[in-house]
Amino acid sequence: MIQVLGKIPNKCTVAFSGGVDSVAVVDFLLNGRKQVDLAFFNHGTKTSEAAQFFVEQFADQRELKLTIGNITRGKLPEESQEEFWRNERHKFFATFDKPVITAHHLDDAVETWIFTSLHGQSRLIPYASGNVIHPFLITPKSEFVSWCQRKNVGWIEDHSNDDLRFMRNLIRHRIVPEALRVNPGLHKVIKKKYLELVKM
Repeated sequence: MIQVLGKIPNKCTVAFSGGVDSVAVVDFLLNGRKQVDLAFFNHGTKTSEAAQFFVEQFADQRELKLTIGNITRGKLPEESQEEFWRNERHKFFATFDKPVITAHHLDDAVETWIFTSLHGQSRLIPYASGNVIHPFLITPKSEFVSWCQRKNVGWIEDHSNDDLRFMRNLIRHRIVPEALRVNPGLHKVIKKKYLELVKM
């Protein structure tokens, strides 16, 4: 079951990549009678053009407003590739006057907690950052996959998610499985942390 932290505004923009997470979120919100616009950020990668084509087709079929963002500068020497893309994405999201909803989920939260712990300062993905809201942080990715399969809603796969040169992918594919051997309940631990924060 898809679970939500906090309240989602009736009018919002969804950060939409065309992947299973964001597709499930959009379909879920539309089923909940929310008024949804889409925001796609083109990272300029090999898969970006295929993703943009899918997103444009999806928006046309559902008659949803779509805004497309692009890279506007070169990468700084002190930025990793992932930081560069994230900074450019958030600069794009900051241009919207409606709340921007992302499809970050519980698996993302676990990966972020491990990544930041390995750098000496463990932290959770915040519920909100500026105008960007992350309301699905207690929902496992498997629930998004299940939603799309049950509803027969298609999505596009980003094969760069398997590229182990990126730290996020290395953590997802190599470190998380080992962490789950140490603590099979790791996802429950992180979910509990979020539920405790909501109560505060």
